[in-house]
Amino acid sequence: MFRRRSAAPRTSLYDHALRLHGRTPDGPLPKDGAPYPDGELHRGRRPKRPEDPRRQGVRVARVLDRHFARTSAGPQELVRACHRVFVPMHPDESIAAAARRGEADRVRATGRWLVRHGDDRCAVLVGLALLAAVGTAEDIPLIRTIGLLSHHFGPLAAAALERIDPSARSLLWLAERSGGWGRVYLVEALCRLDHPDARPWLLRRAVDGDFLNGYFAGRVATVSRVHEEVDRLADDPELFDHVGRLMDVMTFASGMGLSLRHYPHAAAVLAAHARHAADLPPTVARFRIIAVLALHLATHPAEDSGCTEAQRAAVLAAYVAVLDREDWCATVRAALEAQDHWLLWFARERAPRLSLRVFTERSAAGGVD
Repeated sequence: MFRRRSAAPRTSLYDHALRLHGRTPDGPLPKDGAPYPDGELHRGRRPKRPEDPRRQGVRVARVLDRHFARTSAGPQELVRACHRVFVPMHPDESIAAAARRGEADRVRATGRWLVRHGDDRCAVLVGLALLAAVGTAEDIPLIRTIGLLSHHFGPLAAAALERIDPSARSLLWLAERSGGWGRVYLVEALCRLDHPDARPWLLRRAVDGDFLNGYFAGRVATVSRVHEEVDRLADDPELFDHVGRLMDVMTFASGMGLSLRHYPHAAAVLAAHARHAADLPPTVARFRIIAVLALHLATHPAEDSGCTEAQRAAVLAAYVAVLDREDWCATVRAALEAQDHWLLWFARERAPRLSLRVFTERSAAGGVD
């Protein structure tokens, strides 16, 4: 048996997202907004996902067809009905077709009501799916706000904004404020749009350090044409750092997205990145990325980095030469003294495979635990 809906009123998911956004207006919501106000309703047994992906939205489409066939039915009547069926998080053609079969103004009004007032994620997903199919520019603020709960609503929010606002501005706003899986869907949508106004952000900010970045890093490198920008790395530290993060993510992206091994410009981008590293001042974050790339080059076959053996050796030597410079060593020594957790871990677990000067000195002095 499914749990009964509580008689006590719950906060709408939209109001929940809006309140949390007010606390963190320029970044992702902590824990992606969890816990949601409808958490109790979604514990325990729920309708099962159909095994055939093509049928995941069929039951929702039937609910919508019945609803829109009744001219007197209000949107609030859909809340309970949506909770009783499996509702997909991703765009679904059956649901989109049902939205297009209805009278457009009524479908839009229903979608808006469900997204704005829905206190159950099932109903909000259905409302968002309706707006993804037939919404207009008026709906952008509504879609962006509910999309802040990006793990659950990111896929449909990305699809809706991609269709409604091809300028990419709305997607960029939401991508900047999303992490985890939600960021994956939004960055992938930005890559599909391939809008010139999105490329600066893709070049400098798309990768945020999450493991899931592996799903889109290669696509970002391709769409933003990183290989055409490498001559500017020394004059653009933000670009230099982000390109390093892109290359780092692509070292482990096999099975997720485009890996460094299969990225056609890998050798050229790595060579330029290593060359320009010498022109920039040391930071702990910069040391971390360069050290990880150097470790990959030192411990993997050349083809895993998209390089010939000669290219691999040259890039590795250039990276090590920078990392062994006194100013870079001094920066790392100070961070180690301050108990930087990542550097302490790297010194203990990874540095012996790379023989960097700052760590061999520390080891010789008995500084490695």
